Amino acid sequence: MIHKSSGSDRRFLTYPAIHPCDSISPLTLLNSLIDLGGDICSYKPKFFSVNKGNARETFRQIANLLLFLQEIRDAASDLPDLVILSLSELHLTLQKIRYLLEDCTRDGARAWMLVNSDRVANQFRIVNRSLATGLDVFPLSTIDLPNEAKDLVELVIRQIRKAAFEPDPADKEAMKDLMRILNHFEEGNAPDPIEIRRVLNHLGIRKWSSCKKEAEFLDSEIGTEFCNGEKRRELELLSSLMGFMSYCRCIIFDTVDFDSQHRNGQYNSSSSEGFKGINVDDLKCPISLEMMSDPVTLSSGHTYDRCSIIKWFRSGNATCPKTGEKLNSTELVPNLVLKGMIQRYCAENGVPVVVSRGKNRDISRTAMAGSSAEEGAVKILTGSLINKLVNGSDEEMNKAAFEIRVLTKTSIFNRSCLVESGTVPHLLNLLLSQESNIQENSIAALLNISKHSKGKGAIVENKGLDLIVHVLRKGLKIEAQQQAAATLFYLASVEENRALIGENPEAIPGLVELVKNENNCCKRNALVAISGLLVHPGNHWRVLASGVVPLLLNLLRNSEREDLVANSLAILATLAEKIDGTVAILRRGGLRLLVEILNTSTAEATKEHCVSMLLALCVNGGLDVVARLVKNPSLMRSLYSQLSEGTSRASKKAGAIIKILHQFYESNSPSASVTQVLLQERFVHVW
Repeated sequence: MIHKSSGSDRRFLTYPAIHPCDSISPLTLLNSLIDLGGDICSYKPKFFSVNKGNARETFRQIANLLLFLQEIRDAASDLPDLVILSLSELHLTLQKIRYLLEDCTRDGARAWMLVNSDRVANQFRIVNRSLATGLDVFPLSTIDLPNEAKDLVELVIRQIRKAAFEPDPADKEAMKDLMRILNHFEEGNAPDPIEIRRVLNHLGIRKWSSCKKEAEFLDSEIGTEFCNGEKRRELELLSSLMGFMSYCRCIIFDTVDFDSQHRNGQYNSSSSEGFKGINVDDLKCPISLEMMSDPVTLSSGHTYDRCSIIKWFRSGNATCPKTGEKLNSTELVPNLVLKGMIQRYCAENGVPVVVSRGKNRDISRTAMAGSSAEEGAVKILTGSLINKLVNGSDEEMNKAAFEIRVLTKTSIFNRSCLVESGTVPHLLNLLLSQESNIQENSIAALLNISKHSKGKGAIVENKGLDLIVHVLRKGLKIEAQQQAAATLFYLASVEENRALIGENPEAIPGLVELVKNENNCCKRNALVAISGLLVHPGNHWRVLASGVVPLLLNLLRNSEREDLVANSLAILATLAEKIDGTVAILRRGGLRLLVEILNTSTAEATKEHCVSMLLALCVNGGLDVVARLVKNPSLMRSLYSQLSEGTSRASKKAGAIIKILHQFYESNSPSASVTQVLLQERFVHVW
């Protein structure tokens, strides 16, 4: 009967209460009301950052109301319709009260509650007045109750009517302090740390992780409201608070605690004891291959991220993506145990908390600061962070690098601001540090900066390529090597950089060596970086000489991960476009393996790469390859399937292969006629 809510089920400061159904029994309704009242009272010991007095007054009235409801349940067996109607209205009001208290005690929303303290006080006034009105019209005369119970109702009504339900004076003072701080940011001045701590103490924010939670909540609210042109003022205020919390996290708090899991300054340490037996890949969605934010389990027993599996169903699929079995039901059961594990893992390892994939990838809204206060706050803290990178102790340098890593994770403006402030050369210098955490946080920060156009230029101009390759080859932690590979991938999106990276004798061999690592993220980052470098024709022979072909073919034989298979095929398909690449692939038995993958894979990208590679092998391998393919009867079925079901490119290339195979099979003079077709396809394929 009671509908529990979670932060993801409704918008903040909304009250989606519903009336009990008309056919509900009196006893069920009374029990639900009493349970609801008990649920409200359970919020009493929780921390209220604002509106403490209004919450206390509400708890007092609910406690008295519970005594009255229990009297009704004990005294009446058959209640009149008018009483049931009144109880239903009370149920609606109590739902709203519980939603309000839930928001007042929500961890991470304290700053937003402060700036909304007037609105929240008004809401306390509204729901309590509704409670008084509901009791005022309650048909007490229709049921037999003790006089004490009736007196209790009168007491509740009088007390609610008498209560002012105004914002707490302390909230008003804290609000004034906060506005002064934001004004300082707007003017480009650093605020008084004493004033900042006064606001933080009022809100109960006493550690780094609490600031982080506040920033995450504010970011989610900004993302939700960004397209709402009517809430421009609200967006500016949210952005200003983001700047404030970022400033506090970087400047006010010296220690990164990760919810009390911080150990010895290792801000991105390996998993704790509780994660030693867990494969991190199990925390990732089998569809998106990224850390799940809202894991749900299907009737097949397999778990996926909610938005990924919903997208799968909306595409017309009614099967389990992992097993292929047809589902009897598409009901999604939240996997709260796994969700808690993911959140703990992210907290302990410094991984930014993931949000729903439906809205976390487009960060274009962050190209500019959302307000003058946010812009000022970021610029001020940028100067402080650079100073710590240059002059700080190892611990201070580590924290500064880590804060830059966090700031640049999801904000284009932050990246731009840090690049323009000259952060890049100082981060590059730290790549040579013998402290593993400093090196890792620095390369992770540079990875985020490399996603920015000016950041790419700053890294290359400051001779950063050699230093990044140094981390790739000799990084003190495998995580640092993995991030170095990803950084090279982003740098390789610039044409000139592809040649520069390829000319470094350690770069491509280093990436190939990383493909051998057991860590799947290492493999993936290295593979996409190699693929990006192959766009430059001059890197073709370098990749081929690195011995990557047998390594990738072996990976295709043994890996069950579709992303690794697809990335490996993409590299091999590019190498196969030239004759020396084709020869290397054929000598290692790649043709038979390729046909097997095409016949068995269900992934669209994998099939497209297979078809592209087959065409290249036919064109460059000649009649020998064609003759071997003609002998494989299952191949035609897969190729015809790509004609109708594949992508446009896969369909076109599958048609070309079918044409070649038919010409060979039907021609009386295969050597001459097929060679002519292959020459035609080579011209089309090359150009």
